[in-house]
Amino acid sequence: MGRKKKGRAVHGVVLLDKPLKISSNHALQKVKRLFNAAKAGHTGSLDPLATGMLPICLGEATKISAFLLDADKTYRFKCKLGEKTATGDAEGKVIDRRPYEHITLQDIKKHLPELTGDIMQVPPMYSALKKDGQRLYDLARQGIEVERKARPVAIYSLDVLSFENGIVELETRCSKGTYVRTLAEDLGEKLDCGAYVTDLRRTSVGPYGSEMITMEELESLAEEGFESLDASMRSLDSGISDWPKVELDADSAYYIKLGQPVQVARAPADGQVRIYAENDFIGVGFIQDDGRVAPKRMMNL
Repeated sequence: MGRKKKGRAVHGVVLLDKPLKISSNHALQKVKRLFNAAKAGHTGSLDPLATGMLPICLGEATKISAFLLDADKTYRFKCKLGEKTATGDAEGKVIDRRPYEHITLQDIKKHLPELTGDIMQVPPMYSALKKDGQRLYDLARQGIEVERKARPVAIYSLDVLSFENGIVELETRCSKGTYVRTLAEDLGEKLDCGAYVTDLRRTSVGPYGSEMITMEELESLAEEGFESLDASMRSLDSGISDWPKVELDADSAYYIKLGQPVQVARAPADGQVRIYAENDFIGVGFIQDDGRVAPKRMMNL
């Protein structure tokens, strides 16, 4: 006999405002405990020094987490000009100092278009990427630097919010896989003064805007009981609310749950779709070449 899963079968998305100085995994485990959830996962980690939106998927919502990993993100961040650190942020020791006092707001704005659009970015050594089975940050801590291949990322927008005393605040909307620390370092090199990130906050992930809940607010709701906590979650399908919707009748829903593609009137021509039966979200699918809707990840509710 299989072991009975501990915890509640609770399904939804918590838009956590991740606090400073804790890892994404630590935040995930804390939220999982508060909800007493049987299953939980997050959608792309934030550095301990970063704050902001960390969507935490509970229960069947973990099946949607991969799609949120691929979603575009928005960040606000501050860079200190005139210094470069080993890690690209305030955690690392300063490894280079250069004059920055002559730099103006116009100088900064002049270089932003060069860092916008489809660009190639070399991931930092202090990152969770793996080389021969080892995390890059583990190698970096041993003083080992390895060659990293530049990867394509999309920077949809990059704007200056403020600039004074050598601190520039920027906002960017970018594709998955973008390293903001690298963006700051690249700007520092274009200005020929060096730069590192002192403050980083994620403000949006995919369709999720700025409405988040803090750990303190979740702890207060937990004292009121699970009903109050559960009311703070977003729905299972909220993370893919911008996808086309397909509504099935009872027969088609039965067959698609068995893993079989079904014919649907007025289905989109191609791409991924949200699947509903009697207004209930039952999973995600895709349109086959023959026009039928095939299941991809079905909800087990």
